[in-house]
Amino acid sequence: MIALNILLLMIEALVYFAVMTALLHWRKRYGLGVFLCALGVMHFLETYLAAFFYIQLPFGIISPGSTVLFSGKLMMILLLYIKEDALTVRQPIYGLLIGNFLLIGLLFIARNHETVQLVTSRQPDLDFVDEMGMLMVLGTALLFIDSIAIILFYEKLGRFFARHQALRIFIVSAVILSFDQIGFFVALHYVAGTPVSALWGGWVAKLGAALVYSLMVTAYLRWFKDEPQNERRASLRGVFETLTYREKYERLLEETGRDSLTGARDRRSLTSEGPRLFAEARKEGSTFSLIAIDLDDFKSINDTYGHQTGDMVLQQTARKMLANTRKTDHFYRYGGEEFIGICQGLSSQGSSALAERLRTAVEASPYQNVKNVTISIGVANFPGDGENFDQLFAKADERLYRAKRTGKNKVITL
Repeated sequence: MIALNILLLMIEALVYFAVMTALLHWRKRYGLGVFLCALGVMHFLETYLAAFFYIQLPFGIISPGSTVLFSGKLMMILLLYIKEDALTVRQPIYGLLIGNFLLIGLLFIARNHETVQLVTSRQPDLDFVDEMGMLMVLGTALLFIDSIAIILFYEKLGRFFARHQALRIFIVSAVILSFDQIGFFVALHYVAGTPVSALWGGWVAKLGAALVYSLMVTAYLRWFKDEPQNERRASLRGVFETLTYREKYERLLEETGRDSLTGARDRRSLTSEGPRLFAEARKEGSTFSLIAIDLDDFKSINDTYGHQTGDMVLQQTARKMLANTRKTDHFYRYGGEEFIGICQGLSSQGSSALAERLRTAVEASPYQNVKNVTISIGVANFPGDGENFDQLFAKADERLYRAKRTGKNKVITL
């Protein structure tokens, strides 16, 4: 019986992880809302099982709801943060918290109805509903704290375990799940009368879940890369895109200043926005940095692998660079394989560090069938390198081509 329980726990974890990561992986195709809805829908089952459904393992009594579903949800929130950013990951964190407070509020109102009994053998169990509602709110409040803590702790450990991602993820998940086990047990003990014996077994089980999910998350990050956003397939998806006027959508992107291939702002936007952003920075007494970027040997990539592969390289490179800029930065495709970044409020050291981060991110990224994709970068800063936008642009451009002439795959700032 114990062996069967362990086997079923592993199957539950694998099914949960496979489905949720598939929804996350396809977010560019179907939208992030599918993933977020699935994450939220599981909350009732997770809370119910954690409160009332227990199984025996060699080290104690545990609940699959807490071990598999809650641990899995926390790992999905961390994975969403790794794949996206803090602005995106706060959507499920705040949504679950607000949604469960809304649940309690509506239950408080609904219990005042004058009800009609349709089936004599069934009565509404409002005490059970109240109990579940209270546990869901307490559990979500704890998840709110857990989610913020695991992201902050993950970032904190980056300086020590940057090259050991599995260990980094395991440590942060083990620590936060240990904290959660104590917090949620207190809630269970207070609301549902759960005995203290469940505390130890649940803690050991969550450590095991942290190990299993950490290995699966690391494997997913290593083996599965996001699909190019504009990837085309001869499938039902292609028919759907045709029916929904994909070409009109791409033309609309172009007309509104967005490059349809890479998702960056286009050259026309740079021409209109660049001088204005510089003028604003100068008026406010802020620093202003212009970063000129060029893919090294891009013509040889097109000649060797074909233009479709070249487009894929441009897409992935732009996506990687966009992921490593700040939300306040502006990023443009200037033309061909050239890009321009505009940053306000950075010191010269800060803009150099940002440019180096972009260069390193591109160099470290795997590209299907293409090896050694690199970029060269020139950086110019105000004040110091020019008194207007055109002078900064010319200085950054000159440094970019000096980087290409002197060996490529480097950043030149002086």
